[in-house]
Amino acid sequence: MTEKNLLYSGKSKDVINITEGPYTGKYKLVFKDSATGYIENGKAVFDPGYDTVVGDIPGKGAIACRFATHFFKLLKEKGVPSHYIDTISDNEMIVEPALPLNMPAESPEFKGSESLQNLEFTWRNNATGSFWRRYPFVRPCKNLHKVVEAWTKGDVDVLISLEALEETGAMTMNEINQSVELVKNIAEIVSEEFSSKGLHVIDGKFELGRLKYGDGKIVIIDEISPDVLRVCKGYSPDENGNCKAYEQCTLTNFSEGKRTIKNKNQVKEPDFVNIFL
Repeated sequence: MTEKNLLYSGKSKDVINITEGPYTGKYKLVFKDSATGYIENGKAVFDPGYDTVVGDIPGKGAIACRFATHFFKLLKEKGVPSHYIDTISDNEMIVEPALPLNMPAESPEFKGSESLQNLEFTWRNNATGSFWRRYPFVRPCKNLHKVVEAWTKGDVDVLISLEALEETGAMTMNEINQSVELVKNIAEIVSEEFSSKGLHVIDGKFELGRLKYGDGKIVIIDEISPDVLRVCKGYSPDENGNCKAYEQCTLTNFSEGKRTIKNKNQVKEPDFVNIFL
């Protein structure tokens, strides 16, 4: 495959246009070993909730591809459409071409104007990560009942309200409502699957789009993998779904105007390898 067929190179994967062979006209996703997180005391701490690539985890791309394959097949069994077609190697997947949810800049003649490239939707079972940092009045690990948020995806992801999506013309309210319900439905399926393995999904993020050759219906695209999920061990919910083990699991700090929160029982990306074989 020549480099001219590279459509996009992201933090976790490359997207390649296939121009020959049985999958001509489709896209190939190549999952990378690069991982996001933050630097602490000079060392990389890997965490899918962060935007910055801080290093590589050998074999991570293959793990991510295996996970995505597992969940896309599971969604198909459940009647949930996606762009998935086939998996052809340890870290390569074939998908239908899809158009991300985007919007061109309305006034590109103004300096600083920029198009909306694509959207992703976070969903949260519990209050942690950027949600808790933004709303520190909420108890860590509070049950959030899969609250959904929209973000503009880029070098730095930016939160955008659902009302703003409608007012800017990026999406209609009907599309927004459909997207929220789709995200919650998939989140429930993913959460139940991990629960069957004795694990709990804290939160996740999905990218949605429209199949290029379809009827414009919004479906899940991109991936479902350790790159887009935070999972923990030792979850112990009370009658309201709030984790009773949060005091032992959660570590927060506030220094120089900056809040941090960590989940000590969070499953590390290399440990995902044997969950779904």
